[in-house]
Amino acid sequence: MHLASDELPAGPWVFARQVRLRGAAPEDGSLVEIHDDADRFVAHGLYNSVSDIRLRLVSRGRRHALDRPREFLLKALKSADVLRRRLLRIPDHSDAYRVAHAEGDDLPGLIVDRLGPVLVCEYHSLGFYNMHADVAWALGELYPGFPVFRRFPRLAARAEGVEGLATPAAVEDSAAAPVTLREHGVPFEVLPMGGHKTGWFCDQRENRMHVAKLCAGRSVLDLFCNQGGFALQAVAAGARSVTAVDLDEVVLERARRSAALAALNGAKVDWLHADAFDHLRAIRTSDRKPDVIVVDPHKLIVSKEQFEIGQKKYFVLNALALEAVRPGGLLATFSCSGLLAEPAFLGLLFQAARRAERTVRLLEKLGAGPDHPQRPDFLRSRYLKGALLAVD
Repeated sequence: MHLASDELPAGPWVFARQVRLRGAAPEDGSLVEIHDDADRFVAHGLYNSVSDIRLRLVSRGRRHALDRPREFLLKALKSADVLRRRLLRIPDHSDAYRVAHAEGDDLPGLIVDRLGPVLVCEYHSLGFYNMHADVAWALGELYPGFPVFRRFPRLAARAEGVEGLATPAAVEDSAAAPVTLREHGVPFEVLPMGGHKTGWFCDQRENRMHVAKLCAGRSVLDLFCNQGGFALQAVAAGARSVTAVDLDEVVLERARRSAALAALNGAKVDWLHADAFDHLRAIRTSDRKPDVIVVDPHKLIVSKEQFEIGQKKYFVLNALALEAVRPGGLLATFSCSGLLAEPAFLGLLFQAARRAERTVRLLEKLGAGPDHPQRPDFLRSRYLKGALLAVD
């Protein structure tokens, strides 16, 4: 496989327009050598003729680096794991964290999350999916005895041209049972591979604790609460009352069970099966507005074609939230849409404040935890962005 120029692109993705095919095409999902236009070896990558991301780089510069792919994979996963367990010491306060963060750990297209006693692999690349047996072997070396589940999200499978793999029978090795994980002392019941992502939002761990510390003695509204991460941490931190809203009855029931596991005061949490937009419209004229509002929606921009529609949803959602928060209160708001850049998200928030006729001050910019490292040459890896706003 050859590049269209003598320069290797920055970042781990090489797009179709940057590639020249000389000779027979490799098999989709195969590991290939990459040469520049002058036929000099420059890297190894995973090839897929269907995807616009034609090559995902896994190693640069050393031709012998992939002579033993299984050992290479073990070394890469071990390096990622050492960062979490030894350097960051995340297991000291949580047994739920991201073991491998795809491009951020030079494993483009492979995500591995630890959820308590199990591991979940989420594949966004056909090449890494074809190596799933080796991935499971390597993880078994690092986490002996841990069940390893795998999934290929439907949107990713469609982009990789293997949509047939995105069925539970083909992707999920067996039906996972609920497990209990702990985050800063609070237990949560989760279903591996259930719901969004791998079954739990590891990326919000530090943000949940950070916001919770500001909730002591205050009334809190947690929108798109999912399995109660922000809500239960706020209760544990001493919130006066918490209302948690989600449209998914399944995750709400799991959040209720987590509250029971934690032996927290269930009366402090009002779990509401409702639409977040409708709930905000209903309370924005209330005399008892919440002191703190958390807005953490699912991805509202899922494709370039839906960018304008999704951006408008973020704008309306945050304008409503700013109308609903008590003067002198706080708004912690997030977007996990990778297509929405952080500057655009912040600009949208200030426009929403003008629409809501509220004065806001940006206290902090928020993002994913350190177990979600980002490459300086690959800004797309900063998919989660957030803001903590003081609202007058």
